[in-house]
Amino acid sequence: MCSCWLVLAFCCLGQLCADQSLKPQLAASQLATNNPTLTTVALEKPFCMFDSSLSPNKSYIIYLYAMKESASAISSLVTDNSSKPLDSTFQQTSGGQFGPYKAALFKVPSCASPPKLADVGDVNKVSDVLKQYLFRVGDDGTCLYDPNFLGVCNPPLAPDTTYRFKYVLLDTTEGIMKGQTLWSDPIKTRRVKLPLKIDTWPGRRSGDMIVITSILSSGNSLSCA
Repeated sequence: MCSCWLVLAFCCLGQLCADQSLKPQLAASQLATNNPTLTTVALEKPFCMFDSSLSPNKSYIIYLYAMKESASAISSLVTDNSSKPLDSTFQQTSGGQFGPYKAALFKVPSCASPPKLADVGDVNKVSDVLKQYLFRVGDDGTCLYDPNFLGVCNPPLAPDTTYRFKYVLLDTTEGIMKGQTLWSDPIKTRRVKLPLKIDTWPGRRSGDMIVITSILSSGNSLSCA
């Protein structure tokens, strides 16, 4: 009874219950603060989304695709004519500008044993809970420039840019797609904030003027000494 309640509570925390649209969602704010950032978006992993598509004695994996919202007018397809998922990369699509790119792959999350919410308060367990619960798109700042990198590259996203995301269930035995979510709602990364002007009285001097004045004042004090 308790385990069933935990599954339901965890599911509803991220709005991924059966009566919700099956599409990627932002990670719950309780577990991912400051989300999105300038260059990353933390998404819930697809718990319980593909259970009806899973068959015994078969192997599956999840692909995560990302694209800029403007690319949807060009192409939002993530499979070819034979239902094989596309291997388009960040570089090939100019960071999702010309279509979806594969941003990640990982094991199908277990609907029967999701992370325990009670463990979030345990400093020794919270890291593992977050790894199980969410995936951060744009979290790899080195893969684009590493000539020896052979995995799926997940480079930083562009600031102040709107993206969409999609999960795909791949049957690794047959190499074909067995299920997919809808594209997520538009999710926009944060905008770079310009330095604020400091409103002072009198003269309404800017922050730069305050700094210069402070340096000059310090210099005069040293001279007098």
